Amino acid sequence: MPKSERNQMGIQLLEKLPLLKEEIRKVIVGQEAVLDEVLVAMMAGGHCLLEGVPGLAKTLMVRTLSQALHLSFRRIQFTPDLMPTDIIGTEVLEEDHATGKRFFKFNKGPLFANIILADEINRTPPKTQSALLEAMQEFEVTYAGQTYALDRPFFILATQNPIEQSGTYPLPEAQLDRFLLYVKIGYPTEQEETAILTGTTGTRKVDVQPVLDANDIKQLQQLVREVSIDADLVSWVSRLVRNTRPDTTTVDYVKEWVRWGAGPRAGQALVLTAKAHALLQGRYAVTTADITAMAYPVLRHRILMNFRAEAEGVHPDKVTEKLLQQVERTATRLS
Repeated sequence: MPKSERNQMGIQLLEKLPLLKEEIRKVIVGQEAVLDEVLVAMMAGGHCLLEGVPGLAKTLMVRTLSQALHLSFRRIQFTPDLMPTDIIGTEVLEEDHATGKRFFKFNKGPLFANIILADEINRTPPKTQSALLEAMQEFEVTYAGQTYALDRPFFILATQNPIEQSGTYPLPEAQLDRFLLYVKIGYPTEQEETAILTGTTGTRKVDVQPVLDANDIKQLQQLVREVSIDADLVSWVSRLVRNTRPDTTTVDYVKEWVRWGAGPRAGQALVLTAKAHALLQGRYAVTTADITAMAYPVLRHRILMNFRAEAEGVHPDKVTEKLLQQVERTATRLS
């Protein structure tokens, strides 16, 4: 495809992004930063973990996003008795009525869709949680020695409740690292809450129209990788990530509170999501603002705090804040 035609196609896709957000806003009030982070994860081709107390429209946001995209959607309610085959699929014995021969046929599970809502993912045992690992990383699943490719684009949005820990199974670090972003959803403002009460207790019905299809999403994901980033900014990202590790950091705060830092995948995620964030803002080049915006959801599940930090309520976001304050001083000329 000629470069001019590719550029024109990119412009048309970018013009659809505000329309996509408008459709979602028909249902979701506020949560602008959360919505942007979810869209960034989708554009970057990764998965997203949403955390918030009950009633903050986590599930509704994912469902509305699926309605605004012309993609297949499945919701999986994770429960303590859910088995891996319940989400991957299983083989069933069938009979060919013409020949009378019996054979095994693989019936695909709910993972075979474009958008997967993994609701309350921490309520299912590790055995079932681990069944998602291959799907999240390799975009395929294996059953009885046979590998089955998943539909593309493939986007998992998992939700979890941070306050009710009875009967839950915390996600292992290896699986947390598979999520591109860890998004925290807070309470709405007073004005937003009033709008929610007004809009959800009447008779008004909202019709969400699809704006993008599977081909559009694939092209957006390719376009994200074509966004330019200065070599100095890449070096800054590398310094940020390396400074999360107690053995290589120059930041005393990290040495005091952090047990394990982020791995190289964090740097890859930060560069890629910064590119997607820039594109979402209508820019074709990454700035420090893009990296700063994405540093929190990229790093908060990849920095493990030590016992003292947990006891005193020091969270990974505080570490990220300190890193941005101190490591950024050597990169202020990049903005």
